Amino acid sequence: MNRYPPIAEHGMVGDLQTAALVSSDGTVDWWCTPRFDSPSLFASLLDSERGGHCRLAAELPDGNGMTVRQLYLSDTAILVTRFMAPGGVGEVADFMVPDDSSSPTGVHRLVRVARVVRGSLPFALACRPRFDYGRAPHTLARTDQHSVTFRGPGTDLHLQSTTGVALHAEGNDISARFTLSAGQAAAIVLTSTPGGNPAPPRPTLDGVADALETCRTFWLSWLRSCTYRGRWQDIVNRSAITLKLLTYAPTGAPIAAATMGLPEQIGGERNWDYRYTWIRDASLSVRALIDLGFQEEAHAFRRWLRDRIEARTTPSADPLQIMYRVDGDPHLTEENLGHLEGYLGSRPVRAGNAAADQLQLDIYGEASDALMVGGDIGAIRGWKAMSDVLDWLADHWDQPDEGIWETRGGRQNFTYSRLMTWVAFDRGVRAATGFSRPADTARWTGERDAVFREIVERGWHDKRQAFVQHYDTDVLDASLLLMPKVGFLSPHDPDWLSTLDAMGEELVSDSLVYRYDPKASPDGLRGSEGTFNLCSFFHVEALARSGRLNQARHAFDKMLTYANHVGLFAEEIGPSGEQLGNFPQAFTHLALVTAAMALDEELEKEQAGPRHGDRGHPVTHGLTVPGEDPRGGGNGG
Repeated sequence: MNRYPPIAEHGMVGDLQTAALVSSDGTVDWWCTPRFDSPSLFASLLDSERGGHCRLAAELPDGNGMTVRQLYLSDTAILVTRFMAPGGVGEVADFMVPDDSSSPTGVHRLVRVARVVRGSLPFALACRPRFDYGRAPHTLARTDQHSVTFRGPGTDLHLQSTTGVALHAEGNDISARFTLSAGQAAAIVLTSTPGGNPAPPRPTLDGVADALETCRTFWLSWLRSCTYRGRWQDIVNRSAITLKLLTYAPTGAPIAAATMGLPEQIGGERNWDYRYTWIRDASLSVRALIDLGFQEEAHAFRRWLRDRIEARTTPSADPLQIMYRVDGDPHLTEENLGHLEGYLGSRPVRAGNAAADQLQLDIYGEASDALMVGGDIGAIRGWKAMSDVLDWLADHWDQPDEGIWETRGGRQNFTYSRLMTWVAFDRGVRAATGFSRPADTARWTGERDAVFREIVERGWHDKRQAFVQHYDTDVLDASLLLMPKVGFLSPHDPDWLSTLDAMGEELVSDSLVYRYDPKASPDGLRGSEGTFNLCSFFHVEALARSGRLNQARHAFDKMLTYANHVGLFAEEIGPSGEQLGNFPQAFTHLALVTAAMALDEELEKEQAGPRHGDRGHPVTHGLTVPGEDPRGGGNGG
């Protein structure tokens, strides 16, 4: 077994309350249950010795001659790892049946089905759970040769096999070896329950087959709501499924990523816990799903967000804090898990997130935009909650804050934060007017216009001829790629085009985009980071909307080459093209969706006939076509 597989060498399965990562060698090396943000049962991705894992794979005696491939069954979250050897071809299918009810459950089932389609293959199972991030011991109780229970603090893990797979104890762990021939199958089922619950009935192959079909039917049925019919259907569908998998069904709260502690730089300290609901990430995720036609997710998130505003349980007494647990709990105390060595020695490994206490005023803009998109402002209670927030924001928008990137280097007057407060007031004024809702629209309009003037006067840097990160710097920031998207200015505005050009010269490396230069704008953390996939896809969208279609399409095509073998993305791309950071990342997949939709829309416009402005200067791999402005440039107006 690879001691630390590359971050990208994983697929994800989940049941809409929890999720597991399965490496391309058949190892479950990450699973937290009963919720995304619960302590782990398997975490060998963060410590190969102490973290725990469950491996089920074909295994040749000499270890040679095996080819392994991993894929998803089309348009589902059923993950298949195939093993091809001279003696046979087999596979392991991993899945969890989704539960999209509004009731949380403590029972979660991860099903692993081995089968052989040609010849015969030996399989090996090694199940070594480690409870509470590897901090808590467990005991092993055996029912029979096919059923055992690992008992940890407050949680039991039941391991059961179908006939023909005898489970053998190795201390408090389990192993098994068995051989399958063509047409034969065997199943291993892992069921987590609250401590003391009875074991579930032993699985049968017929029952497992029915569960797999239920899982497949769920995902195919869910995808029927998708209205996207563009050029990149497969990767957009995969991103939509990923965003759904990262949504906690009982509350409708999307999380930022399935993992914690995966590094933005190997050996560095930028190792955060992303298993929580950021107002920003969640709002943008839901907005992407709305644009794809998934309305139920929007309604669920509206209810969750309204409840957070009404509860007013933040320690600061502000209407919202930047992130919550999936059940709405605002307390996310950060601790360092010093007993874990971290992925490839990347320490510290953090559980919880101290950034929850930060002030990030941009969240009110993203939330307003998600709540009021599509001419639907939700229920009366939702409107009242949002109008109360805007009244509060009118008194507080001009404060320095920590900004979108959660820097730990002190508060600044970040231009992006101001931009999104402008969005909040703008969306509020539009909704109040359009739906005749009671509101102090005169004040909101005044504050919106004041924010606009301040950004234009203080966020613009004459020497750089660009909008900059904050008012006291000349540093560029890729978050401002959203300026035209949110309607602050036209994508063909000369000031925007010069900002886009400046970003292209300083932040863009081929198709990859850095958030900002941490050397020029210290963020309070040591080390460096890779390019940020969210920004890379936002750059594609900005290029497309600005009329630089060939540039945009070429950048998009190149970005897709960084997806892993099953179409998933982490947070960042490292210097050698490797995926870095927590995985899979909702930010990346929502931005991929919006970039694909923008590109499709602009390409359709172009095919419909000539239009004024840049036609998307042809890609010539660093060269320019004679007579063309190498920067492109839109219509200048």
